[in-house]
Amino acid sequence: MAYKGKFKPHNPFKYVGDPTNIIYRSLWELRFMRYLDSHPNVTQWASEEITIPYFSPVDKKIHRYFPDFWVRTKSSDGSINTMIIEIKPDIQTRLPVKKEKSNRRYINEVKTFGVNTAKWKAAEQFCLDRKWQFKVLTEKELGLDKF
Repeated sequence: MAYKGKFKPHNPFKYVGDPTNIIYRSLWELRFMRYLDSHPNVTQWASEEITIPYFSPVDKKIHRYFPDFWVRTKSSDGSINTMIIEIKPDIQTRLPVKKEKSNRRYINEVKTFGVNTAKWKAAEQFCLDRKWQFKVLTEKELGLDKF
């Protein structure tokens, strides 16, 4: 998951923002960008273009969350749907299991889970206020859990 690069869309008119500066931070994000760029029901999309404030339970401060994707789709019945999508490893979407002995890794996993949960609650409220949807996609939803 440590891959990073620039994505060049085949359909730059669908991208909201600068289509010459689309950055992916993982191969999962790259795969999803390709899907958004090529799927006929996706009318518009953006990557890290929205800012959502959230309160971190770790340092008790307000931070800014930049969700991975903003997506607008058109259904076969003509309805328009807007959603925010976050791409995360499945392991980061669940509370870590406590081992017999707490170590740094476990503590970091708990902190990561706490921050992610705070971000996602803020994103859910942000979307609710706009009648949008919020989804977290993992390797399972992206069909990458078989590798």
